[in-house]
Amino acid sequence: MSEQRTRPTVYAVWLIVAGVVGLIAAFALTVEKFVLLQNPQDALSCDISPFIQCSKNLNSPQGEVFGFPNPLLGLMGWMAPLIVGVAILAGARFPRWFWAVFGAGITFAFGFVCWLIGQSLYDLFVLCPWCMITWAVTIPTFFATMLHLTRNGTFTRSEKVQERANSLMVWVPLATVLAYAVIIMMAQLQGLDFLGEMARIIF
Repeated sequence: MSEQRTRPTVYAVWLIVAGVVGLIAAFALTVEKFVLLQNPQDALSCDISPFIQCSKNLNSPQGEVFGFPNPLLGLMGWMAPLIVGVAILAGARFPRWFWAVFGAGITFAFGFVCWLIGQSLYDLFVLCPWCMITWAVTIPTFFATMLHLTRNGTFTRSEKVQERANSLMVWVPLATVLAYAVIIMMAQLQGLDFLGEMARIIF
């Protein structure tokens, strides 16, 4: 399905939503990092319990993989989906190389998030609320982007494959829910009672 024949409005709207949510989470984590640097002993506003908190993540080596706080990556990175989504709604058409680069960036973000999930569950034994929000928007963005790059001809010129990818877009929400379920199951198996902790906090 050529991008020239149809404007991916739903995908564009999702990119905008994901970009805004991702930026909010990254900004909140950046602020919390500043607070932590000024007052290392103080509890952060996102430190809900020993199991759900930001402090341990932000203070860990995993929180500064590239030599600076990870939230700065979010502040820079989430601008891309937001801008691309707005541009699509404005009628922009991007060349194949642009989509390839965009897809590579989204793939990197997804891989990095998967690594961070593993580190949180199996090394730090804690879940960061703002980090989980980032995970929550990165996962469906990756699924949707891979299908979009297939249907718009970036990955293949086969119209049959493109049409198939387009028909699979409706399954992105279900795939996302299943991915969330796997993460929750991993947390439960690791002894981190995510569901019980959420119920206690809410009720």
